[in-house]
Amino acid sequence: MAPTKTSKGKARLTPKSTSSSSDTPPKPFQVAPPSLNPLTETLDPSHIYISHLDPRPSPFKRKIFLVPVAMNLLVLALFILRLRHIFPWYLQLLLSLSGQENPTTLRFTDLTTSQYLWVLLRRASTFLLDFTLAIFVWPWPYEFLIGSPLTGSPCHWRYKVGFRPSEIYLRRSRKWDVEILGKGKDLLANDDLRKVFWNQIRSATSPMLLQQKTGYLTMDANWDLDWAGMVAATELVDKKVIDERVFGTLVLVYHENFGWLSIDLSDTGAKPGTKEDERRKQVFKFRDALAAIGQEDLFFRWIEVVQFETGRPGGFTEERQVEVAQKIRDMFKEKGVDFDEFWKEAVGTEGLAGMP
Repeated sequence: MAPTKTSKGKARLTPKSTSSSSDTPPKPFQVAPPSLNPLTETLDPSHIYISHLDPRPSPFKRKIFLVPVAMNLLVLALFILRLRHIFPWYLQLLLSLSGQENPTTLRFTDLTTSQYLWVLLRRASTFLLDFTLAIFVWPWPYEFLIGSPLTGSPCHWRYKVGFRPSEIYLRRSRKWDVEILGKGKDLLANDDLRKVFWNQIRSATSPMLLQQKTGYLTMDANWDLDWAGMVAATELVDKKVIDERVFGTLVLVYHENFGWLSIDLSDTGAKPGTKEDERRKQVFKFRDALAAIGQEDLFFRWIEVVQFETGRPGGFTEERQVEVAQKIRDMFKEKGVDFDEFWKEAVGTEGLAGMP
């Protein structure tokens, strides 16, 4: 499996032909649709990605974005002022070291020991301060304004995308992903790795998180925003290569046997007023109700069970539906939740719309 380079310089791996008895990944994983290839070719296979849509009004997003703009401009202005103040002093130090005498030149014979030590301490403090500013503070405005060719920058993203009523956000996993995607590790074949994976995904796609925070504020210790990927995804939608709804709540992860895999945690994109749309609304009401009592992991486990069972050979027969329904009830009961009563209380119906 030889790595190739994309136009943006990111490594793109060619998937191996799997020797597994199955030609398809296990549910709920599925091979990413070909329409996503222009996006996945720009992504780093060593990371996990989550996309979601932010439907908040454009003026609200503009106000949120103005806060980091103001902060980074302030930091940049302070850097410029500091540079204007301290650069002549550093220049004099360099000239003094080259033998040109100036106010920074020290003669040990002209100073007492305490004076000499005081000057050394003051200069060491100045060096330490400027080193700290350059290493730990300067990257803030630099990353915000310029960024890197691989991940882009917030300013470039806003310049290309602007402020829209519906925006695509793409998050990229941080260093924790090495634990499950490192060399020699197979996410699909290892239950422990999948557990870590799902714990991170559930936390990152929590309904309360996505409802309470605008997309720009979903960065945390485990996830970064991929600005270049967000630009690429938005351009695909603008060019009508792919429907925006595909990025609803989509997980992308690379597997060496299958290539890029996706997990669709979003709605179905059903037309308003249809039975499918009503079912979608009911499912999300149920999800929000579980999240409100701190049991949102049950929602994802429920989805996993249903997707797995419906994808099994032989079809989702009535007998199997009864078995799966009981399995789900037992799973909820273990967590102290009566599925039927909780569904009726949360959704207000006996079952899914249009379903027996």
